[in-house]
Amino acid sequence: MISALVENAPVGIEHILGGFDHLLFVVVLLLGATTWRAVMILVTCFTVAHSATLAMAVFGWVHVPDAIIEPLIALSIVYAAAETALAREPRHQPYLVFGFGLVHGLGFATNLSLGGETGGALAGGLLGFNLGIEAGQLLIITVVFPLLLLIRRRDWSKHAQPVAAGMAATFGLFWFVERLLSSVGGAA
Repeated sequence: MISALVENAPVGIEHILGGFDHLLFVVVLLLGATTWRAVMILVTCFTVAHSATLAMAVFGWVHVPDAIIEPLIALSIVYAAAETALAREPRHQPYLVFGFGLVHGLGFATNLSLGGETGGALAGGLLGFNLGIEAGQLLIITVVFPLLLLIRRRDWSKHAQPVAAGMAATFGLFWFVERLLSSVGGAA
């Protein structure tokens, strides 16, 4: 179990830092957050949700095809970016982030290969991968959010936030179309 945990933690870190869609989603959440408390609430909702679906997928309790999950991940970026561009931090946002976390967890599961592990090794690999994802997210948050707080002190920042969110939404829309077309092309 311990060796599987140690082996898979770096895989989780690499996945979150190299998975530009998940990375962008977290950054968009940070763009829209105004306090550390808001960041903690959103990150906790996202973490609990993606951890649950990641575990369910790894244990084989749920399976949703990538052709459905990957476009939904892209749309989650578009929606979160639109909320941020409109400078809204709605009361229902934690629930939406939780829902998006469920989808992202299924996306994380497609990148975790435990090669037929069972029992403690499977649990250790899952735990290691998930801890790696959390470490990567924590790294992003501790670097990006303080920078955003500093930037927000500038007058021009009120114009920069909707532009940055719009750029994120554009990437999300591009990924959505690309993933949708590749899933349609792959099904033919």
